[in-house]
Amino acid sequence: PTGNGREILLYTIGLLDGGYQFGGSNPEAGLDCSGMVSYIYQNAVGIRLPHNAAQIANIARPISDSQMQVGDLVFFNTMNRPFSHMGIFIGDGKFVHAPRTNSTIRVARLDNVYFAPRYQGARTVLRA
Repeated sequence: PTGNGREILLYTIGLLDGGYQFGGSNPEAGLDCSGMVSYIYQNAVGIRLPHNAAQIANIARPISDSQMQVGDLVFFNTMNRPFSHMGIFIGDGKFVHAPRTNSTIRVARLDNVYFAPRYQGARTVLRA
């Protein structure tokens, strides 16, 4: 990855194994899925995003899976609600996300048995 994607990847990897906290917006307190994404984007590339996965989905541009680049966003329907979960694509069919209470920020695969049927596609705010 180059440019913004590389910066986002470096920040993302740095948060691995950090704690999950619902509503959390900084690594010290813990992060939830959209809090993690907005924290990384703000600090890595200076892009301010809302602390809400569905709101981020609304302002991001849908892209096909073949257009995905490191640093792009992936969205899931995990609570019978569109765009209720999200993560950051890190290449090779993998993404980083903050899954749930009592867990840590981790890498998962898009073809994972849980995430594959709930996948709602990729979006980007990095390029027009």
